Amino acid sequence: MAAKRHERTRARRSALALLYTSEITDEGATKIAEEGRYLAEDGPLPDYATALVRGVEAHRMAIDKHLAATSENWALARMPIVDRSILRLATYEMMYVDDVPTSVTINEAVELAKDFGGEDESPRFVNGVLGRIAKILDEEKAAPKSAPVNGAAEETPKEA
Repeated sequence: MAAKRHERTRARRSALALLYTSEITDEGATKIAEEGRYLAEDGPLPDYATALVRGVEAHRMAIDKHLAATSENWALARMPIVDRSILRLATYEMMYVDDVPTSVTINEAVELAKDFGGEDESPRFVNGVLGRIAKILDEEKAAPKSAPVNGAAEETPKEA
């Protein structure tokens, strides 16, 4: 279990580097990875890093919607690039990766912010935004399912 945790920590760091590079170069992170234009200090790109990057790119609109709604007094475009990349990565993981507990995702994101964050306040900012997103996601999961699409109420059989 610890090996998998370490492997995923390394993968998140690699994914963050790709997302950051993508923002700086205005190119897709997946394209950068496929062309091998990333630092390979720790060896080849982990599969989980590739999955994270592809997921962030595929779901970026939904991710950014959550970020914009929860990052009080911070427009997404005004956030430091590193913080924005960390938040996108963690939000993707919270929303779409079922086998990683939310608390682990938040802790890993805070550690990334400590190591790479744009400002001294980065870890606290990342923790606060992700905490609010986690709360929203929990509320969405707990909410009762909506009515049928056509708006018609389901009929229950009547007793004779």
